[in-house]
Amino acid sequence: METARITVNGTEAPISPAAPHTTVLDFLRERGLTGTKEGCAEGECGACSVLVARPGVNRPTDWVAVNACLVPVASLDGQEIVTSEGLATPGAPGTPPTLHPVQEEMAVRGGSQCGYCTPGFICSMAAEYYRPDRCAHAESESELESDPGAISADTADPEHGPNGFDLHALSGNLCRCTGYRPIRDAAFAVGRPTDEDPLARRREQSPPTPAATEYAQDGRAFLRKETLAETVRLLSERPDAVVVAGSTDWGVEVNIRSRRADCVVAVDRLPELRELRVESDHIEIGAALSLTEIERRLDGSVPLLAELFPQFASRLIRNGATLGGNLGTGSPIGDSPPVLLALEAAVVLAGTDGEREVPLAEYFTGYRQSVRRPGELIRAVRVPLPLSPVVAFHKIAKRRFDDISSVAVAFALDIQDGTVVKARIGLGGVAATPIRALAAEEALEGEAWTAETVEAAARVLRAAGTPMNDHRASAGYRSAMLGQSLLKLYARSTEAVSS
Repeated sequence: METARITVNGTEAPISPAAPHTTVLDFLRERGLTGTKEGCAEGECGACSVLVARPGVNRPTDWVAVNACLVPVASLDGQEIVTSEGLATPGAPGTPPTLHPVQEEMAVRGGSQCGYCTPGFICSMAAEYYRPDRCAHAESESELESDPGAISADTADPEHGPNGFDLHALSGNLCRCTGYRPIRDAAFAVGRPTDEDPLARRREQSPPTPAATEYAQDGRAFLRKETLAETVRLLSERPDAVVVAGSTDWGVEVNIRSRRADCVVAVDRLPELRELRVESDHIEIGAALSLTEIERRLDGSVPLLAELFPQFASRLIRNGATLGGNLGTGSPIGDSPPVLLALEAAVVLAGTDGEREVPLAEYFTGYRQSVRRPGELIRAVRVPLPLSPVVAFHKIAKRRFDDISSVAVAFALDIQDGTVVKARIGLGGVAATPIRALAAEEALEGEAWTAETVEAAARVLRAAGTPMNDHRASAGYRSAMLGQSLLKLYARSTEAVSS
């Protein structure tokens, strides 16, 4: 139990004597790597972001940015991370290091003032810098190569730079004093990694193999088994265990509510939970795949999920968060359940007695409660095929990105010859559990897709659930947004037909 180790900036170090709940952030700072900062301690500001070597989508390894404040350091046993300090190239004795291209652009373009948020921005930018499928616009390729900063951000797509940089990579990073313009300029000015770049070359090698971990200190343990069978057997023996994948929910409990668990079981690297298969009648998505992995592997082939992903928290969170975790917490305001309800998805539950498939509409039984038995895990989510062609996901929140929903509404409609043949509507934030809007679905099905039909169904939809008043929204506002979402869907669908 003393053998757990982690590689930081190329140097291997023991995790001991850190407690099992110790975050990567605290582990790094205790070892003098203070570029990693604590801002919010709940994954909203990105001051703590670091790079982790993970299995790649298009190459053997991807450099993935995650919130170090949420991830238990024991979960990275045998893994490899890079901090903002590790990006620069060390100089000869007595000489300063050579800045990484991302660091250089941030410096010359004034992207840092107080500097508190800068290391986090640097790591998130570096992850996008090394994204294998990032490519410059063809018409600006030669100009970028001669002068990466020559093309002004004013003339570019506001959210995608001429160098292919996706500004959403920074959606989980907050700046408190500089303003975002110089940071965006720096992001849109970086070129491509050179052949000599060691982190770029590292992508061509396999990522570290997940280690079976048994790490214990002071009576508390962090455990990772090699197989699903071993894991469910452990969970049947330890019904008190906390199950974690990306730890984006449990990490907040540890930091903000000071919760501790006698036993934490990691499932994020279990091979059985990391498959994605497209069959003739369904798509099966492993419960431990991160949302980013799902997004890039599906590549828009499930349009309703494609609408969900950009609105689900931030890229930093999506790099760790999983569908299994979002469903497993049972939160009534999780963003994925309404979408999966509209898709008529089912969950595959695995236990010591084997597997069973449960329609998601029958999965939730109460506030943060479900039919999942002690010792069972969500192994996968199954989305039936074919998909309904008219879809939308509307997330009503106070901020455009990286916020918790006041209301979430997902639509999946099949409209043939102007008639609604099938309607599925998933709702979040209006009841103790995510729900289907059955009455509104019934009001639509078999009816003509007209303004009159939609207005009548919108009145029914406004009465769905039992919305409450809280600090995010009033019950009346939530109800109003339900009906408004259906009217919005109709307006956009008719605009698309007319155009």
